[in-house]
Amino acid sequence: MIKTVASIPLPVMEKLEIHKNRLESGDGDNKKRISIVTGIHGDELEGQYVCFEVSRRIQEHPEYLNGIVDIYPAMNPLGIDSITRGIPAFDLDMNRVFPGSGDGSMTEYMASKIMDDLVGSDLCIDIHASNIFLTEIPQVRINELHRDQLVPIAKDLNIDLIWVHSNSTVLESTLAYSLNSRNTPTLVVEMGVGMRITKSYCEQLSDGIFHVMKKMGMWSGPAVEPRTPILAEKEDAVAFLNAPIAGVFISQANHGDYLKEGDAIGLIVDPLQGAILERMKAPVEGILFTIREYPMVDEGSLIARILKAGYQEAPESFAEKRTREGEEVSHEN
Repeated sequence: MIKTVASIPLPVMEKLEIHKNRLESGDGDNKKRISIVTGIHGDELEGQYVCFEVSRRIQEHPEYLNGIVDIYPAMNPLGIDSITRGIPAFDLDMNRVFPGSGDGSMTEYMASKIMDDLVGSDLCIDIHASNIFLTEIPQVRINELHRDQLVPIAKDLNIDLIWVHSNSTVLESTLAYSLNSRNTPTLVVEMGVGMRITKSYCEQLSDGIFHVMKKMGMWSGPAVEPRTPILAEKEDAVAFLNAPIAGVFISQANHGDYLKEGDAIGLIVDPLQGAILERMKAPVEGILFTIREYPMVDEGSLIARILKAGYQEAPESFAEKRTREGEEVSHEN
């Protein structure tokens, strides 16, 4: 059932509306509810496929559902329509106005209506992609304030990495922080790249959502056994690599590779002179979980993030792991 979460008049007899699709089944009044949220940033499209896939699977087998699944594919509908990160014409990041105010500006009013609708969910999954410049492996990011409650849930979500941030990185104006502060458990998923859909990542997360639903008693159908994520929670767990000079970045490493210190990550080149300006090398040993997607770089541009050695069980790339797991599933079937 399609429901309207918020409706705001716009010029020229138009309306800005935020919608959700409520999928509900089972008996009783105290049904568990999971909310799947995406589209807060209009240029992050990975969650669109997840919303489609979760809805498709449930509608294909509604008899397996025992509870409520609320799907919100476009929290920033103007941004989604224009593929703009923020709210067009306002030059405003929507994920910086929560929890909002019913008496505030248009954006604050939208945020408050979203909060009212989401509070009380047994679990909320806030799906983001990276920006157009970087690509990320499927990961959940959690701040230390809510570590004990959220890490056990995140381990069931079939993602590759759980990154626990320090308190100093927490933005109190985000949807996730606002909901967690109101006792609505909320996981922030980051995966893929901006303005694109990475089908394998979306299907991986969709599988994880159904596993979590099964553990919550909301899904009686088949669900995959989730992969075991790496847990990174020390302040120095991640190494950052930034461009020392402007130019064109040419990648020499694959996303998810296990690198040794000194391994090649890429080149920064000058197309005019045909010259290599800089050879980018891994500063530490570990897993390359973020890499530059957009080739043009300025001095200081983020090139890569590496999860330092010691946070994984074996020096196996995520690409190799996916291939092996796919072969195991194939043999089982």
